[in-house]
Amino acid sequence: MPVVQPTTESPEPADTAPEPPGGALDRFFRIGERGSTLPREIRGGVATFFTMAYILVLNPIILASATDMTGAHLDSAQLVTATALTAGLTTLLMGVIGNVPIGLAAGLGVNTIVALQLAPKMTWPDAMGMVVLAGFAIMLLVATGLRERVMNAVPLGLRKAIAIGIGLFISLVGLVDSGFVSRIPDAAHTTVPLQLGGSGHLLGWPVLVFVVGLLLTLVLVIRKVPGAILISIAVSTGLAVVIDKLADVPALKWGLTVPAWPGNPVAAPDFGLVGKASLFGGFEKVGVLTGVLFVFTVLMSCFFDAMGTILGVADEAHLLDEKGDLPGINKILMVDGIATAAGGATSASANTCFVESTAGVGEGARTGFASIVTGLLFVVALFLTPLATMVPAQAATPALVTVGFLILANSIKEIDWADHTLAIPAFLTIVMMPFTYSITNGLGIGFITFCVLRVAAGRGREVPVAMYAVAGVFTFYYLMPAFGLL
Repeated sequence: MPVVQPTTESPEPADTAPEPPGGALDRFFRIGERGSTLPREIRGGVATFFTMAYILVLNPIILASATDMTGAHLDSAQLVTATALTAGLTTLLMGVIGNVPIGLAAGLGVNTIVALQLAPKMTWPDAMGMVVLAGFAIMLLVATGLRERVMNAVPLGLRKAIAIGIGLFISLVGLVDSGFVSRIPDAAHTTVPLQLGGSGHLLGWPVLVFVVGLLLTLVLVIRKVPGAILISIAVSTGLAVVIDKLADVPALKWGLTVPAWPGNPVAAPDFGLVGKASLFGGFEKVGVLTGVLFVFTVLMSCFFDAMGTILGVADEAHLLDEKGDLPGINKILMVDGIATAAGGATSASANTCFVESTAGVGEGARTGFASIVTGLLFVVALFLTPLATMVPAQAATPALVTVGFLILANSIKEIDWADHTLAIPAFLTIVMMPFTYSITNGLGIGFITFCVLRVAAGRGREVPVAMYAVAGVFTFYYLMPAFGLL
């Protein structure tokens, strides 16, 4: 018989112990175990949403500003719906499966690849189909355990260079789309490719909105104001609406979106773009090798951005173990792969983890319940499309410039500039992305140069086989025109 201890000394049996605050909810998300509370998780989820919500404006602007090979544009209202829907569902999925306070939405940089590199070579459904394939590839890499191995094959400095190059690229896109910088027509008698404004000078009310918006964003960022980017977009849009009303600015000056109050800010979502992806149509347009490289470029961008973001947010939330590893990371990476494919399937472009999730962590979020809150708010945003479609490019593009700076500031110190076999490829990766207006070129030239310089320095054995394989694919790609294959 078991020995019965005195009541005053024995703990209360586990099956009759009072449930922790939140009960089943607390146990499922391990809220108390991670040192959080339900109110903190709710506050964190709200904070993450408001720091991410600018994507509802930026993603449609980036994608709708481009045309595919047929000259077709994507509809802005449908893009808002697709962006909100995919962000909501994938963030909810991250909360339930991954149980981490990380929000997901259309990735800046990846959407630029889709808009400026894929779409001009094929149709929009073809381009989105390649995003779906990239998502499938990521899921396969996770399922086989190869994602972490491939991640380790690329040196940290080169990974950081990829992020910086993408940051500079999207900054240039923001400057061009706002009208702050423009291309000098080929007929002009000058060797300078770009100029300030439309004529070498800053002229017009729309450019003023961009300048005010950029300065406001930067001030709010250095003041560490939560939701700085979203606040700036809202204020700049209000300024644009007033200016357009009082100054009667020609619609053409604003670009695709004229800032005007929509009347009723609530509208039924338009799901017209959902399910329009064509998985293999793009290969018929550009060929198998180029198509594979396009898929690879999307995969690489999502791959490294997500890995860095996940570990960064987890570290901030004190979720890493004593070895610096994140328990259950494969589930989180699988959700990220699903999000990439889902973004292509809805025509929202690849969805990925957002570093803005650190705003929620700063409010105390430690579990996936915060992601549930963020995801539900994105679902609510489905019905506020008119508000998002009244934002002109000049009010939204300051966010691109600011995000570019933040990426650079967070990554550039991680590159070993003293090791020229790494620093030179990193430099070329960084500058070739904006200078050639192509993320693919930055990746290819950086990888090839890295392999060549390491071999030349007698350090060829330090280069993983995977790097040689990728560099070989890119080398063949660049030689294709010489052989009449492109």
